[in-house]
Amino acid sequence: MTTQIEAAPLAVPPAHTQRSPAYFAWRRFVANKAAVAGGAVLAIIVLAAILAPLFTKTDPSAQAYLTQSLAFPSAEFWFGVDDLGRDFFTRVVYGARVSLSIGFAAATCSLLIGIPIGAVAGYFGGKIDWFIMRIIEIFSVVPPLLAAMLLGALTGGGYFTIIIIASAFGWFGVCLLVRAQVKAFREKEFVRAARALGASPWYILRRHLIPNSLSPIIVGFVLSMPGAMMLEASLSFLGIGVAPPTPSWGQMINVGINFMFFYWHMAVFPTAALAITVLATTLFGDGLRDALDPTLKGR
Repeated sequence: MTTQIEAAPLAVPPAHTQRSPAYFAWRRFVANKAAVAGGAVLAIIVLAAILAPLFTKTDPSAQAYLTQSLAFPSAEFWFGVDDLGRDFFTRVVYGARVSLSIGFAAATCSLLIGIPIGAVAGYFGGKIDWFIMRIIEIFSVVPPLLAAMLLGALTGGGYFTIIIIASAFGWFGVCLLVRAQVKAFREKEFVRAARALGASPWYILRRHLIPNSLSPIIVGFVLSMPGAMMLEASLSFLGIGVAPPTPSWGQMINVGINFMFFYWHMAVFPTAALAITVLATTLFGDGLRDALDPTLKGR
C-alpha cells in the first residue's frame, strides 16, 4: 500500500520584501509632512513662474499705472503698484523665474563639476584625493558672498556671472557627497568582480559607482539651489546682480527698503517670496535626503 505525501506549499515571501527600495523611499518621504508641504509649495511656485503670462496683467517692465504709483494692495492690484507704476504682483511672479532659473542652472553646473571630481577622489584616493581635498578646503574658507561681490564688481555682474559664481562655490558640496559614496562602494563585491574581468577604472566609475551614487547626487542638486538663489538675491540687492528692468527679488527688496515705513508692500512681498521659496526648497531637499538614506531602508 502506497502512501501519498502531500507536497508542502511553497513559501511565499512577505509582501513588504517584494517591494522596491523606491517604495520605501516614497513612504518615508510622504511621512515627512514638512517635506511634502515644501514640495507642494515649491511646485506651485515653479508652475506660477512658468505660467506667469497666463495670469498676470502686463509685462513686468511696463509702466502701465503711473497715475497709481505706490498704490497699496487691493482687489485690482493684489500686491500693489511700485514707484514706477508697474504692477507689483506681476514683478514678484516674474522674479521667481530669475531666482529659480539661476538656482537650477547653478545646481546643474555644480553637478557637472562636482560629480566627476568627487568620483575620481573617492575611487583613486591617495595623492589625488589629498590634492582635491586641499582645493575644497581653500574654497570652504573663502566667504562666498565677499568673493561674489568682488567678482561681480570686476565683471559688472549679470545673470550668467551669478551662475558662474554660484557654481564655483557650490560644486564642492556635491563633490564631498559623491566622494563619500564612491569610497563606500569601491571595495564592494560587484566592483571587485568588474576589476577581475578587466574593466577599466573609468568604466567602473561610469557604469557602477556613479549610478549607485544617484541618491546623494539628487539631494546635493536640490540642496544647492537655495544657496544660489540667496546669492543672486544678495548681489542684486547690492546692485551688482541682475540688471534692471529685469525683475529680481533682491533688486526689489533693495528698492523697497527706501519705502518700507510708508509703503510696506514694496519690501514685504519680495522678501516673503524669497523666504518662502528658499524654505520650501530646503524642506524638500531635507525630506529627499532622509527618504533616500539607505540606513533607513525598510522602515
